[in-house]
Amino acid sequence: MAAKAKDKLTPDGEKFYAEIEKLKKLQVRVGFQQGTAQEEDGTDICDVAMWNELGTSSTPSRPFLAMSVDDNADKINAFLKGQLKLLAQGRTTAEGILKAIGVFQKGLIQEKIKSGDFEPNAPSTIAKKGSDKPLIDTGTMRQSVNFAVTKKGGNDK
Repeated sequence: MAAKAKDKLTPDGEKFYAEIEKLKKLQVRVGFQQGTAQEEDGTDICDVAMWNELGTSSTPSRPFLAMSVDDNADKINAFLKGQLKLLAQGRTTAEGILKAIGVFQKGLIQEKIKSGDFEPNAPSTIAKKGSDKPLIDTGTMRQSVNFAVTKKGGNDK
């Protein structure tokens, strides 16, 4: 911003632009953080989520992460516009926006795990876990969806 234009900013305008600068330096990562949760057998939930999202040689892909974004694009865009409006009104901060995005997207992912339209479980899987619901067994993966606000390119605030 040119120095002359900056001289005309109100204190609220200066605060707004400072928060925009913070937004440029931060990111929110939504999904599964390595090493934060395990299945009962010790398998990292991050790995379980990856195998489900991408599939393996013996199981089909059930892309709940991608679908949580693709199937909710309009809802996500409306949410983001609302967050930017709150920022412009001075009612939130850069970090507040990213935390709100994390909570919002976490909910979309958990809902997609719970009610997504995925390829059914194989009869052997149904017999093993006692359910025909794909992606739901102990509930650990669904409960482990989380988010972290970090500096871009790093892991710290």
